[in-house]
Amino acid sequence: MANGAPPEDPIQVYLVDDHAVVRTGMRAYLEQLDDMEVVGEARDGGPAVDELGRMAKAGQAPDVVVMDILMPGMDGIAATALIRERHPEIEVVALTSFVAQDKIQAALAAGAAGYVLKDAEADEVAAAIRGAHHGEVHISPAAVRELAKALRPAGSRRTVEPLTERERDVLALVARGASNKEIGQALFISERTARTHVSNILAKVGLRSRTQAALWAIREGLAAPEA
Repeated sequence: MANGAPPEDPIQVYLVDDHAVVRTGMRAYLEQLDDMEVVGEARDGGPAVDELGRMAKAGQAPDVVVMDILMPGMDGIAATALIRERHPEIEVVALTSFVAQDKIQAALAAGAAGYVLKDAEADEVAAAIRGAHHGEVHISPAAVRELAKALRPAGSRRTVEPLTERERDVLALVARGASNKEIGQALFISERTARTHVSNILAKVGLRSRTQAALWAIREGLAAPEA
């Protein structure tokens, strides 16, 4: 590298899917990438949780698990919850064929750092893995649109108190998954001020959480979903 810094270690990836052809295809694609290495795989959640436990105990835990949602035995949502509870250093990206609010919400509630559809381009899967490894949340645009429908009943368009220009800036960063500290650094304000802005935005829009605010911003065209 030009600056003489050593290259980063490849992202260690573990695959969980009940279809061998999917695992084989994912492994073949990811191992072509210079920044990723597949270190293991399992056909359902139970064996995956067990093996990840052994790997973590040996100091060989992967960085990111790519997890199917519907599998025989332990499904991906239950496995994700166990992995995140026992090994918070391991991130999980859900990879599934299903675009349903309940599945998306359950996966994110279980601790998934991404929700990607199996018909997505391969580079979107790689982007989700990289994002998870760097503390970001990547949700496929189709899943974002499905989640956004849950924010308000169809046909209900509430009038909300207008947001200030600064609040719009803050909201755009919330939609990108930024923390209050990161918002403060980006806008040259204190973390406490960033927190106050987020609270004011939630009150004005009439929502309860940062995730809802982010989805609302995307739905209203105030922020774009991650590509």
